[in-house]
Amino acid sequence: MKRRDFSLQLAATGLGLALAGPARAQGAPTQGLQYTRLRAPMPPELPSPQKKVEVVEFFWYGCPHCFAFEPALEGWVRTLPADVYFHPFPFAFIGPVEHQKLFYALEDLGQRVALHDKIFDAIHVHNRHLNTESEITDFVAANGVDRAKFTAAFRSFDVATKVGRGKQVSSAWGIDGVPTLGIQGRYCTSPAQAGSHEQTLEVANYLIAKSRGSA
Repeated sequence: MKRRDFSLQLAATGLGLALAGPARAQGAPTQGLQYTRLRAPMPPELPSPQKKVEVVEFFWYGCPHCFAFEPALEGWVRTLPADVYFHPFPFAFIGPVEHQKLFYALEDLGQRVALHDKIFDAIHVHNRHLNTESEITDFVAANGVDRAKFTAAFRSFDVATKVGRGKQVSSAWGIDGVPTLGIQGRYCTSPAQAGSHEQTLEVANYLIAKSRGSA
């Protein structure tokens, strides 16, 4: 889903744009076609010296393309080598800020992984938009999260700070649509660029290997 098209498309359908369909990559992926390189690289955020390559998934819970990408992405993440650090990142410029706050509040409570897929299913399978604090709080409470603790986290300064930083990071990457994978603070690829979910992950594998060589 493209950032610039979000408002119009959401009003029209509540879903999003159809994915673009560029030609299939042949041989090594091509910069400018299957992936892009950032003009100003971002410093990777690696949690330990053992992690060498960062992969970020920019996504929005309300995006149907992110929902469709999730099964292939989750399978791929399970195959990543030990030196690759993968983490999802709620894109700051598409969707209500409540979705970002939901992500960070659950993360602070150690519940994000447990509820990640359930949030996608609630929105895209069960047609629950989860666009307001009350809707979100009812949902997480029904899924075993303490209501008072979640409310405190959702309204906390820490979560507000993370939302603000998320805007800075999203802007610095220069991404205008989701889902997008960012690799080592240098490269981006997406289904819209690569042509399919599977090709996106193939391109990401290539960029991971490329990043190891500090290319």
